[in-house]
Amino acid sequence: MTKTLRVLIVDDEPDIRELLELTLLKMGLAPACAGSVAEARAALDAGGFDLALTDMRLPDGEGLDVVNHIGEAGLDVPIAVITAYGSADNAVRAMKAGAFDYLQKPVSLAQLRSLVKTALKVETPVAKAVAQQRLLGESPAIQEALRLADKLSRSQAAVYIGGESGTGKEQAARLIHELGPRADKPFVAVNCGAIPEALMESEFFGCRKGAFTGADADRDGFFQQAQGGTLFLDEVAELPLAMQVKLLRAIQEKTVRKLGASQEEALDVRIICATHRDLAARVDSGQFRQDLYYRLNVLPLKMPPLRELRDDIPLFADRLLQRFGGPAAPQLSADARRALLDYAYPGNFRELENILERAVALAAGHTLSRADLQLTPCADYAPELGSDEPLQDYLDRVEREAIVKALEGTRYNRTQAAKKLGVTFRSLRYRMERLGVK
Repeated sequence: MTKTLRVLIVDDEPDIRELLELTLLKMGLAPACAGSVAEARAALDAGGFDLALTDMRLPDGEGLDVVNHIGEAGLDVPIAVITAYGSADNAVRAMKAGAFDYLQKPVSLAQLRSLVKTALKVETPVAKAVAQQRLLGESPAIQEALRLADKLSRSQAAVYIGGESGTGKEQAARLIHELGPRADKPFVAVNCGAIPEALMESEFFGCRKGAFTGADADRDGFFQQAQGGTLFLDEVAELPLAMQVKLLRAIQEKTVRKLGASQEEALDVRIICATHRDLAARVDSGQFRQDLYYRLNVLPLKMPPLRELRDDIPLFADRLLQRFGGPAAPQLSADARRALLDYAYPGNFRELENILERAVALAAGHTLSRADLQLTPCADYAPELGSDEPLQDYLDRVEREAIVKALEGTRYNRTQAAKKLGVTFRSLRYRMERLGVK
């Protein structure tokens, strides 16, 4: 016999309680009501609830008190808050405290049903052990990232993933999606820096046929494609200010309007964003809206650089060699392993992949030597003591200076410059592109 799931409604307005109660009953759930923080605490302590919905304004406190009580008591009850229209700050505060999601008044019953279905879906089709293969390693830093990703997967609040380029931010986003209740729904990844500004609105929100020149058919945008699932905004710092305003409204109102459409569409999308830039610094400089920053940076996750995971580099290297070379993949010599452990990796995991893929492709035998790895010598250096310059910025600057000097010394003959630096032509071209050397 299937258990009837119980939902606690916390609201001091009888009309709102009745509306929510009837909606939940029609969904086959068993609602119970509380009109104050004290009543809610007593009901939760008695146990047996699978979900809680609470208004933010209550006679003896606020919904945040109920959220905090669940956390302090260690109760396994997801909770969503109901806020007054325009009270986005309250919603952010509640989600930082541990709320699952939020609804705005007047409550949309379609959004309520969607929220409840997501909250009560406790099993995912992707096994946890399989999903966590996305992020491997035993180093404390990667284990902490895994622990946080698992925790964040249980919420529906926006997640902001920071970290240097190549640290696996998209893999972390996919892991959060796959461990959560939206795992069987779409995961749509968007590189915000790769979309022409003139096309951004139609790409994000979709368009109707004839909305503009070239719109020869109705088309869904990223939000519609991710409906029910997760929208991953990579390099979100690259969004122009005009688009930031439109994105903020879509996130706050949970609705979008296609270009050329007369009506808005309800959204059920979780937002995860990432950037290698310092988003707070861009807010201070006026390049990123502060209100959007607070909407996106509800639950932060920082991905560690590869140089902080040195104990795991042999594991990463062996996995990559198997991927690139198959069963007959060459092995690393002891000298090559030492070289990988000593290297600074300004490009992080992406650079390690590039190094080993190139080495496997060009390998002459079954054992890779230090020379086969073609590591850039200047990247082994570290910042001078007392310098406030971030390590990655320092390494990029030193590598850029070395490349420019080699190019100038060979009258910009890239083949000769590559030989002078001790790298292949392809490796030099990759590094020039990454560092913006023209």
